[in-house]
Order: sequence, then C-alpha cells, then structure tokens
Amino acid sequence: MISVKNPYNPGAGTRPLALSGRDDILVKVDTALQRIMAGRPEKSVLMVGLRGVGKTVLLNLLRDNARTYGMSTVMLEAPEGRSLPAMLVPPLRVALLDISRKAQTQELAARAMRTMGSFVKAMKVKFSDVEFSLDIGLEEGSADTGDLEHDLTQLLHAVGIAARDAKSAFILFIDELQYVKESELAALITALHSCTQQGLPVALVGAGLPQLVGNMGRAKSYAERLFDYPEMKRLPRAAALDALIKPVQSEGADFAPEALDFIIERTMGYPYFLQEWGKHSWNIAPQSPITLADVHAADSLAIAELDASFFRVRFDRCTPTEKQYLRAMADMASQGDGLIRSGDIATHLGKQSNQVAPVRASLIKKGMIYSPAHGDTAYTVPLFGDFMKRVIPSL
Repeated sequence: MISVKNPYNPGAGTRPLALSGRDDILVKVDTALQRIMAGRPEKSVLMVGLRGVGKTVLLNLLRDNARTYGMSTVMLEAPEGRSLPAMLVPPLRVALLDISRKAQTQELAARAMRTMGSFVKAMKVKFSDVEFSLDIGLEEGSADTGDLEHDLTQLLHAVGIAARDAKSAFILFIDELQYVKESELAALITALHSCTQQGLPVALVGAGLPQLVGNMGRAKSYAERLFDYPEMKRLPRAAALDALIKPVQSEGADFAPEALDFIIERTMGYPYFLQEWGKHSWNIAPQSPITLADVHAADSLAIAELDASFFRVRFDRCTPTEKQYLRAMADMASQGDGLIRSGDIATHLGKQSNQVAPVRASLIKKGMIYSPAHGDTAYTVPLFGDFMKRVIPSL
C-alpha cells in the first residue's frame, strides 16, 4: 500500500493516531490539574512503566491540555549527569514571562523573576553546569543561600504566588525522572510539599521507569503520600486491537483477523511495538486487507528496525561486563523478559552475588534493569532478552 499514507507513528514520544487504553490515566491527571488550578489540594502524579508503554506520549498530551486550560508549564527531559537547576532555569524563565502576561499584579511576577535571578546566582556556585545568566535583578534574602532544598522551595513559592494572582497554575512536567539525583529529588519533593501546604497552584507531572517509586521514597519518606503513581502497562487485547485497527480503517483499509492475532502475540501489546509492526505490515502489504503472510514478511523488518535503533542505542551504553550480565538474564527469563532472582544470575555467571552487585547497581542506574521486589531483577525494555540472544548468540 502507499507508504506516504502509512497511519502508524513509531517514534520517541510520537503520538499515535489511536491512543488506546489510557483514558483512565488521562482523566485522573486532567482532573487533578484542574483542581489545582481551582485552588483545591490535589496530589502530583508520577507515571511509571517500562520503555515503550507510551509515558512520553501521555506527558506531552497532558501538557497540551494544561496549556489549553491556561496553565503555565515547563517541560523537561532529565538526562544523566545534568543537575536539576541547570535543566529548570531556562524554561522557567519562559513560564514566568507567560505568568507575567496574565498577572493582575505585575509586582508579584516581577518578584518571582528576581527570585529566580537570586536562585541562579546561588546555584552557579554549587552546580558548575548552571550556565544560564539573568540580568533581571535579585530578590535579596530569597532563594540565595546556596542550599537547593531551601532555595528551590522559596523559588516555587514565588512562582506559585504569581500564578495564583494570574488565576493560573504552574505545572512542571519532567520525563525520565529516574535520572534526577536523589538529593535533587529530595529538594524538589520538599518544595512541592511546601507549596501544597500553602495552597499554591504548583504541581509536578512526571514519568519514569519503575525504579522511580523507590527513588522517591528514598529521597523523602513521605513521598508516597504526596504523589499518585499510576502504572502504565502493556495494553490489554481490546485496546491493542484498537491501536492497530483504527489507524488503517481511517485510510479505508483493514487487517485479516489472523494477522491481528499474530501482531498482538508478537508485540505482547506494548504500544511502541504495535506501531512498529503496524508500520511495516502496511508498507509491505500490496492491498487491503493486510494478511497473515504480509505480517510474517514484515516481522523481520520490524525486528531489524528495533535492533538497529530501539534496542541498540541502549545496548551500546553498556560496558562489556554489563552486557554479559544482561545476556545471562536472557538465558534465564521466560521469553527473555520475566523476573529473575539476582542470585541465580550470579550463579549463571559463575560468580558470587557480591561480585556482580556493582554491575547490577550500574545497570539499574543506567535504566537498563530494575528490581520489582527484593532480590528480583527484570529488564526495563520489553523483549530485550530476545535482542540479547540475537546480538550475543552464546554467553
């Protein structure tokens, strides 16, 4: 069929034509944001899940909704090795300019901007990666101690007061939140908690891998009461079918039932993989309906695409020792993905648990694996075990 009309959109955070199976989370977060803007207390939200379940897609959609409601927003993606202040300051300045345009009292927005100037000046001393400069004056005695927890709290207070005066809200959207350092997470949690206690319209909507829940709890013990943690999983069959069928039907085409069954089984219902298999099946099919033979022919193309990009980019970040650990997991996991006892992995590698513990910790930090329960280990990337067997045929 015509490639230009292909209705599937595999990509990092690319919104699919049919966003299926996520209505509950969208409604929950949307309601929370509107309550916060109305001055009613509500928990911030952190969406957690494996790679490829659509967390970034939802984060972008929720931000679009927030802006439609008149909220001022900041969108960040947390990379490894960069401080929270360095990521926060440039987009926060834009958000404050937006708040200033809506403000009834310009002095409150100006005070928030000067407080940010004080924050930047103090943080430059502590964080060498803070390179942003502001020629907006300083708010003496506010957010200028150099203590991140204290200063970030004062900064978000000033932003929240200005947003309330503008009859708006300030919503911080952060993707890949698991990469933010624990001490910086603690500062952010403290600042958000203080804003909630003061009734200020400030909130966080974040997304991250499953280890984010534990990271937040270690940073501040009360984090479990301050946030909701909706878990995003693979799609149930009905939603996965919708994600496949609705895009092709929008172009006047369809799937043969047995072709749908094959894709659902092959992708295990993960949204990103559904888009990938749908894309290649469309491109290879000569006409509608897309048949089982078409899907079989597309299967190797979809796998090759994933191997070259989705899987490879993560594999290449690992050291040889880490790759051996990941390959050992593939030998032991059902379909390359199930839960594995950490001690069994060490035994499979011919080592003691304490010998491989640093490797496991490093892989968790890199976001390659996580621990669903004490002593258990699993991939954060679905189907990664099968890839490891292809790229390293023998341990």
